[in-house]
Parts: sequence; structure tokens; C-alpha cells
Amino acid sequence: MRPQFPQLENPGVSSASLAIMKLPMCAAPANSVSSSKEAAQPLDRRRWLILGLLLAITTINFIDRQTLSVLAPQIRENLHLSRVVYGRIAAAFQFGMMSGEFPMAWIMDRWGVRLGMAGAVIWWSVATGLHGFVRSGFSLGFLRYWMGTGECGNYSGGVKAVGAWFPASERAFAVGFFNSGSMIGAIVAPPLVVFLAKQVGYRWAFLAPALLALFWAPLWLKFCKGHAAGTKDFTPSVDLLRHRQTWAIMACRFLVGPVAQFYWYWIFDYLVTIRHMTLSQSAFATIVPFVAGGVGSLAGGLAAGWLLKKGVSIPSARQITMYVGAALCFASFAVYYAPSSALCLTMVGVALFGHTFLSANMFAAVPDMFPASAVGRVTGLHGICGGLSGVLFPLLTGILADTVSYAPVFALAGLMPLAGVMALFALSGRLKPVAL
Repeated sequence: MRPQFPQLENPGVSSASLAIMKLPMCAAPANSVSSSKEAAQPLDRRRWLILGLLLAITTINFIDRQTLSVLAPQIRENLHLSRVVYGRIAAAFQFGMMSGEFPMAWIMDRWGVRLGMAGAVIWWSVATGLHGFVRSGFSLGFLRYWMGTGECGNYSGGVKAVGAWFPASERAFAVGFFNSGSMIGAIVAPPLVVFLAKQVGYRWAFLAPALLALFWAPLWLKFCKGHAAGTKDFTPSVDLLRHRQTWAIMACRFLVGPVAQFYWYWIFDYLVTIRHMTLSQSAFATIVPFVAGGVGSLAGGLAAGWLLKKGVSIPSARQITMYVGAALCFASFAVYYAPSSALCLTMVGVALFGHTFLSANMFAAVPDMFPASAVGRVTGLHGICGGLSGVLFPLLTGILADTVSYAPVFALAGLMPLAGVMALFALSGRLKPVAL
């Protein structure tokens, strides 16, 4: 039986009234889709500064995440941790992300992105800095969980800030720009962490990014003013689940999210065990594919902006860019069967380019469909789905890699983005705006 979704249309409300209802709450009208270009012009300098700050904190966020994995051999030896215990510690971070997604998103909508982002960054940075002083596996697991409950706020706050500061024609580029920090962090973290650990001790590998983030917070408070303020008068959170657009973006994130994580966490094992590279060779070889992922994030936003300037509607621009990105993800099918390591890594780069090309528009679709008062919480809900699949897909990957081969895993990584895009547009009615 097909689920029955509530009808969103209200024939008794004029189109002009609906346009007013869709303006971001507590934000200047400059962020409305209808008046984006002209009204946003006076804010140009400030919004690009905001975007630069979002890129910086996203990069720091992903350096934080990878520091433990880079230092794992030394920390496991110091704390006498088995691989089983270390696996539980790694899982604690993922569970922290999942359990913190919605509370952090609620804070972004309730307090506003200015206070919400600053609070999230301070919260996770304290946990990050304390990593260097742990004395047991339990305390390390606790700190990883604590850090995860805060770092998930990076995206609910970032997407909400983009929705408030940028017009629809620039949102995908803005999301893609700050999301490229995930790839920058993945590239920068290994050499930076190793350098700090060798020169000043591994404790500073945790303290340095934590201190940078704490320095970032007052800059954010200083410059992020006047947009995406909090509000007490917003739709009850449970009511968001009554809208099919919420389920659409959740389904999309569930299917799209694990693909990049698969490449982040499993490509090194694949290159070493199947392609017979050394660990140092694999670390160097993956730089180019990860750079391709960062470029794809920017390209996806630029492509959407170009289409919108050509008169293409917002739903059509999102649909075109997301399906193009999903098509490029098919390169994953060729990774396992590539006759050379060079061609294998080229296909990984194409797949990551396509994934981030798609993802920039997936995140931008949230403020396209929802008013500002709900953007943080909807981003949090689809973040929970991304976290859930981020836990389940690695389990499936381990089973398939041990019992069959990596071939079916790469095949799934090629198919899941397309399935996610199809679910988004089928369930949302082509990104039909929600009136709350």
C-alpha cells in the first residue's frame, strides 16, 4: 500500500502570501529566492567571509576526525588496546554523531546559527584537546563519543547559514565550497599529524586543531550577525516527519552518504591488500582522488549556479546536477577491474568527483524546500540517516570483502547515489517547497 502524504497546497492562500511565508524567519528578505541577486548585493563581502569561516571550520573538523586514525598504532601501543577495543572506540564516534545530530540541529534553529555554531565548535574542541591526556581505552571512547556529539553540528549549522546568507542561485556553490573542507582535511591531516607528533609529541596533534577551532569561535561570533537568528516560534519537530520532503532528503542521505566514507576508510586497505601497494605508496597515491573530490564539490555548485543564471528552474537545476553526479559515480564499477593501479585511482577520482558534485546540490536542496526555521532540524534528521548508513555500510563492506571480494562493494558504491537521487525527486515531488 502506498503511504498517503498530506497535501501541501492551500487554495485559500494567495501566491503572494505563500511567498511571504517562505521567507527565512528572522532573516532579512535578501535571502528570499525571488529577490536574491539585487537585495543580497550589499551583503556580498560579509557572506563570502562567512563562507570562508565555514570552509576553515569544516577543514579543522575533518582533521580532528582523522587524527586518531593516523596515530592509532602509537596510541594502541601506549594504552595497550586490542583491535577489538579500538574498533569500539572508533564506533563510539559514529554513535556520538548519530545521537548528537538532532539536538545540535534543534539548537541551530532555536538559538540561531551564530550562537549554535560557536557553541558546537567549543563543545567538540574541548573534547578534542583532551584526547592527548587519556589514560585508558574507556576515557578515549568517551571523548570520541563527546566529540561526535558536537562535530555533527558543522553541517546542520553550515547548511542553515548558507540558506540564510546566500540566494538560491548560489547555495549549491556555497555548500560545495565549505564541504570541500572535508577533502582538504583528509589530505592535510596525515602529514600534519605525523609532523606534530614527531616534532612536539602526539598530544599536540590533538591540541593544535582544538586550539585553532577555539580561536575560530570568537571570529564567527564577531562576523556572523543579522541572519539565521533563533526563534521560539517554530513548527514542532515531530511535525516535520509528516512531510514527504523530509523523508525524501533522509532517504537520499541514507543512500548517498556512505559512499565517500567507504573511500575514506577502506581505500587504503584495498590498495595495500589487493593492489599490493605499501602504506606510504597508498597514502601518496590517494592525494589526487581526494583532490578530485574537493574539485567536484565546487564544480557541482558552479554548475547549478550556471544553470540557474540560464533560466533553468531550481528543481531542474538540482535534478540535472545530481543525476550527472550519480552517473559519474558509476566509475566505481571499474575500480576493482581496472588493469592498472593508475587507472584504478583515476576511477576512484571520477567517482569521488561525482559524489561531491551531487552532494553539494543535495545539501542545497534542504533550504530550497524548507523555511529557515526548520533547515537546521531537517539537516539534522538526514544527518542521522547518514550516520546510520555510515555504521551499517562498513559492516556490510567487511562481510563482503572477507567472504566474496571488494567487487560487490564497489558496485554498491556506484549504484547507491543514483538510488538516492531517484528517491529524493520521487518522494519530494521535485523539491516542492514546504509551507510550515
